[in-house]
Amino acid sequence: MKTEYEKKNYLLPEKKDLLILTKIKKLEKNKLLRKDKEIIKLIRTQLLKDWRTPLVNYLNKLLKKYKK
Repeated sequence: MKTEYEKKNYLLPEKKDLLILTKIKKLEKNKLLRKDKEIIKLIRTQLLKDWRTPLVNYLNKLLKKYKK
């Protein structure tokens, strides 16, 4: 079942998109490791209408982390 936020903000044109969302929700019910939460959060952003901005932000964060 999709929330109002999900209906408004997510593109779910294919069955696989709904499958991804379902699996995300199932995983979020568990006590996840910090790293796993971060990955789930990133995967969730890929369902957004504007999926590129969160991806660029995540990459910028990694670049800052590994900046030499």
